[in-house]
Amino acid sequence: MTTHFFLLSGPLPTERLSWIEECLKFYFVQLYPGTLVHRGKTESPVFSFLVTGEALYSLEDPEALQVWEVILSLSSIRITCDRQELDLRGISTERLRMKFPDQVIDHNGLAANGRPSFWKDVASTIRERSPLPEGAGWFQASSPYMHRSAWYAVEFLSAVLATNVPVELYTYLDGIHMGHAGQNPTEAENIGRGLGEIADRAAKLNLPCQMLACNRCATARGYSTWDDGEGVVISTCTIKPFRIRDLNVMVERFGNSHVILAENSASIQFPKRGAAPAFDRAEKTGSAPPVTILVTKRPYSTEHSFGAIAFAVASAHQGILTRVVFLEDGVYALTGNHRSPEDTALFNIQELINAVAGSENLHFFVLMPSLQKRGIAKNRSLNAVLDIGYPGLGKILFYPPANVHAEHQRVLVF
Repeated sequence: MTTHFFLLSGPLPTERLSWIEECLKFYFVQLYPGTLVHRGKTESPVFSFLVTGEALYSLEDPEALQVWEVILSLSSIRITCDRQELDLRGISTERLRMKFPDQVIDHNGLAANGRPSFWKDVASTIRERSPLPEGAGWFQASSPYMHRSAWYAVEFLSAVLATNVPVELYTYLDGIHMGHAGQNPTEAENIGRGLGEIADRAAKLNLPCQMLACNRCATARGYSTWDDGEGVVISTCTIKPFRIRDLNVMVERFGNSHVILAENSASIQFPKRGAAPAFDRAEKTGSAPPVTILVTKRPYSTEHSFGAIAFAVASAHQGILTRVVFLEDGVYALTGNHRSPEDTALFNIQELINAVAGSENLHFFVLMPSLQKRGIAKNRSLNAVLDIGYPGLGKILFYPPANVHAEHQRVLVF
């Protein structure tokens, strides 16, 4: 049975594969050396990598291939590729499949329409969890049409719904544009229509279906809203199933135990037997799955870094143990002394980190190898951001935190 799975659809730099490799080594060598024993071909892997979109190019990139080969040398690993996306991009998996024929899957199961469907395989991976999931959600932060991940969201939710499991969509940052009314693309799948069809199918199956948009993100982007006097914000320019709500309403859904994926994400299952807790803990005992947010982009040029911290603060406020890890280019948020002009509304991300540091259930970390790779150092004033190496990141990912009684944790890449 698959214990952990990663969904990778965006660009997959070698640096990301490298820290994944190091964390897997920590997992197998330090935590569960018994899983290094060769497993039977009929047994499911401990780790499953579900790869589509831009991430597929890593299967041909010479540097990334070397890391993939190390990862696959661990017999408890499987890669499942999106066949349609491979064909669309003209990418071959032949080199990896020759070396690891039982671990690299480049074909997909058939959906109800008789066509191969990668997203059916993703839904099946979720169904392998024990106990069976009470639902599945998708977190979308990128806009439709400019980013294919919005279509992946529709495909994922549709595939999950086909297994008679309730679905939920959470849109944040530019992801809220998925619900704009009047979408009529001429050369792409209609995202709005696809979401409407999912809502209609769920209603016919008598299954819950929620589609939520962050009100702060919606207001910033000019969505017309009005309040009906009961605290319910209704938009005049969104599709019927969409609901614009306070971010806390969305985060409340993260308090439940269902699987939530994003375009780049992971679901890590905690061991059922006793294990040493991680070096951080929730201030209060709770059952909500922890959220680990990986900040991988440089600050200021996009809203990703600020949005990641804002979402982390909201999650922690709801009593969810939330860890924010700066790594890859995300470490630039921590270097130097950031200063913004006094007469501008431009935020200073370092001031923001210091302002929210110390909040209950919120912990900040920086991956030191990412700083060292770039020849930079952390600003000494950011005392709340703890330095960690690969073992520390491995503990965050795989150790069950103290005071948290959850079967898994969610990992979101910003």
